[in-house]
Amino acid sequence: MRSRGGGEHSLGLKSDGTVVAWGDNSGGQCDVPAPNADFVAVACGYWHSLGLKSDGTVVGWGNNYWGQCNVPAPNADFVGVAGGGHHSLGLKSDGTIVAWGYNEQGQCDVPAPNVDFAGVAGGMYHSLGLKSDGTIVAWGWNDYGQCNVPAPNADFVAVAGGGGHSLGLKSDGTIVAWGWNDYLKSSDTPVETAFYATLVPEDGAVLLRWMLPSCSGGVGLMIYRALSADGPYSCITPEPLPDAALGSYVDETAWPGGTFWYELRALLASGEEILATDIHPSVTVPGTLEFGIRYVMPNPATARASIGYSLPEGWRSARLSVHDVAGQLVRRLDPATGARGLVAVDWDGRTSSGERVASGVYFVRLEVDGAVATQRMVLLR
Repeated sequence: MRSRGGGEHSLGLKSDGTVVAWGDNSGGQCDVPAPNADFVAVACGYWHSLGLKSDGTVVGWGNNYWGQCNVPAPNADFVGVAGGGHHSLGLKSDGTIVAWGYNEQGQCDVPAPNVDFAGVAGGMYHSLGLKSDGTIVAWGWNDYGQCNVPAPNADFVAVAGGGGHSLGLKSDGTIVAWGWNDYLKSSDTPVETAFYATLVPEDGAVLLRWMLPSCSGGVGLMIYRALSADGPYSCITPEPLPDAALGSYVDETAWPGGTFWYELRALLASGEEILATDIHPSVTVPGTLEFGIRYVMPNPATARASIGYSLPEGWRSARLSVHDVAGQLVRRLDPATGARGLVAVDWDGRTSSGERVASGVYFVRLEVDGAVATQRMVLLR
């Protein structure tokens, strides 16, 4: 059985052409799609998986936030496959490389001439291609020099990509490695860390990614966010993230027109939180936030519902309320003075006096400076 490792999961290819997957499955990266047969190669991304079929097609499964599982047409004539952090690569029989998925660092932009490739590999945010003449081409994120192939760039027979480093196997059996190398520094040498915040332009989300010299020794990592560099910072991760030296998280609750600062903390077994890095990256989301009700969920609700709505900068008066079908006021859930951005509040299915309301149709009403938005919801007892 040949195997491949991803961020926190693994894949194994059996001699009968089936794939076995194990490890973290939060994105479905271990759920091999049917029919689990006729595979000839497998590859792991951070939270997604790829399999090459004997007919030259590629199958992708798992986290697909950036389309890393959507193989571009024509899905045919592939002879090799590789997974990056949140992107994917396929080697065609004509020696060209196809790349798809997350591309903010240019890791999917195969440099010209896109010909004569014999191998392909993916790093976290960079990509590598092995040419038929034994040279290596690398592109994408290069903050640690992981795309700068050391001289002499010749006689390579295989290539691989890591989080912030790259490796090449020479024809004489030696290995060349380049890029991020902090794990080989002595213990008394200051070690650099990285914590980045970048905008995902397609939907206004913020991608956070980090590289720590080692795991913090805690039980998880927490991400905090503030509206100024000085804080206050509030936790935005509903539960601790894996305590890994290399990781990423998408903040989907940032709003247009806002500037956000982030903090990465390590959660210790004692419950104490300490800074995992002193770096506080910031990012500004373009656009203007408009008021409105963003969601009511679950809907229908059986006991309580979460209501999400947005408040623009500088609002003067705001009122959030729940009404019955006759228009009678059931409950006031007004925002706190100074609240802005995306706001969430729970309604426990009770009136202002604490009485449980009956099953039926209700309306959530948001009024901001005279403008009104409403949304229908159903309560089932």
